[in-house]
Amino acid sequence: MLHRASAALTAATALTLSSAAPPGSHPGGRAMPEDPEHTDVEVHDPSAVAAGDETWVFGSHLAAASTEDFITWEQEANLPTPENPLFDDVTTELAETFAWAETDTLWAPDVFQLADGRYAMYYNACEGSSPRSAMGIAVSDDVDGPYEDQGIILRSGHREGEGPAEDGTPYDATVHPNVVDPDVFRDAEGTLWMVYGSYSGGIFILELDEETGEPLPGQGYGKHLMGGNHSRIEAPSMMHDPETGYYYLFTSFGGLSADGGYTMRVARSTSPDGPFHDAAGHRMDEVAADPSEPIFDDEYIEPFGTVVMDGFQLSADAAGADPQSVQDLGYVSPGHNTTFRDPETGRMELIFHTRFPGEGERHQVRTHRMQMTEDGWPVAAPLQESGEPMERVLRPGVPGEYELVAHSREISAEPAPTRTVTLRGDGTIVNAGGEAVGTWRLQAQNRAVITLDGVEHDGIFAEQVDPAGGDPAVTLSALSEGGDALWGVRTTSD
Repeated sequence: MLHRASAALTAATALTLSSAAPPGSHPGGRAMPEDPEHTDVEVHDPSAVAAGDETWVFGSHLAAASTEDFITWEQEANLPTPENPLFDDVTTELAETFAWAETDTLWAPDVFQLADGRYAMYYNACEGSSPRSAMGIAVSDDVDGPYEDQGIILRSGHREGEGPAEDGTPYDATVHPNVVDPDVFRDAEGTLWMVYGSYSGGIFILELDEETGEPLPGQGYGKHLMGGNHSRIEAPSMMHDPETGYYYLFTSFGGLSADGGYTMRVARSTSPDGPFHDAAGHRMDEVAADPSEPIFDDEYIEPFGTVVMDGFQLSADAAGADPQSVQDLGYVSPGHNTTFRDPETGRMELIFHTRFPGEGERHQVRTHRMQMTEDGWPVAAPLQESGEPMERVLRPGVPGEYELVAHSREISAEPAPTRTVTLRGDGTIVNAGGEAVGTWRLQAQNRAVITLDGVEHDGIFAEQVDPAGGDPAVTLSALSEGGDALWGVRTTSD
């Protein structure tokens, strides 16, 4: 599937680059985009699929949008009404699903192109206050539909008298999954899989039939990968990197609302069905909420997972934004991501929904470029995708004042802490009072090695376009050995 996997950053002999480049130009000689005009779309819980020259994202409430460049988007559908073009009439075609889930809307789907060229939509619906859910498959010859229902494939939340759960035992919400949030992918050998799950018993994986796309018989709910005891872990998305050989399992910890504290995290394994570990070496199938604590105990799961992104807010000075653009410099509860990889260039994108500081529950799709650290972990660029080359940064362009974001593990509505430091030309980092707090190095073409307060971070320097003003801005995105994410945006040059 074209939107899975990534090309790793090739480790090279350390090389300090010293030649200068004109302001606003790309150090490799190619011009930077000039003030790209981003368009916004509303797709909660996006999941991506390639379709010709376009990438489509499908999300909750039967929303869909398309793009050719991850900058300009077009809203294609929204809301599960009879007029939604993805079905002839979704309200009647998926009546059995709505009835079981006791709802009139749909949750996060995934669309996947089967071997015969058809597109399969793995739709799902949930009651909301409980894990009573149903998941099914609908197929279409075209990515934009209309999709034709093939029936329900999984159910959860069985009540007394409704028969056993998928594994033949009484349904237990602390160990059995909530059958929502599917993500379908092929592994390196071509085997078809689906990861899924939200809260309840955690994240699971099932092997699928290549012809029908349905789960192979005899698996029950499949194999458990992480979570349980109602821990707030959901939205699994798998990405395989042929260069590192790892399967990367992205999830969102916390709640999706503006006060829910969503954070994106990732773990990896050499096998599609695990076990998965985070950067600190924790085995993720052992991560679950403490059963002795109240439901949705966040404190017990906060230490685990490699951090990708937390909610944050930069100051207006970070990119010269006017007050109307400040929301472009911060996210609230970013999460439920999908990934895309260009098979020709290896360009890797992180696509997710987010809310914004001071904007309540308003949400939109955002896309950020990802690159691999030397240790083979994906890090996301701090500013949204604007078509930048992002291949090389020259050392004279790095020094200056930066606003740093230390993405937090705390599942909280509070934004990640920020601080202002200066990266000096001599390789030192000083705080606002001029005291030394660390060192920095630029290696190879864009590798960042940042030591801050005694902790070393490995990552990427990049020259990006400030979405609030269109000017070039040097950024950094790095990861500590323990899996904590650090971002930086240069506000003034040295």
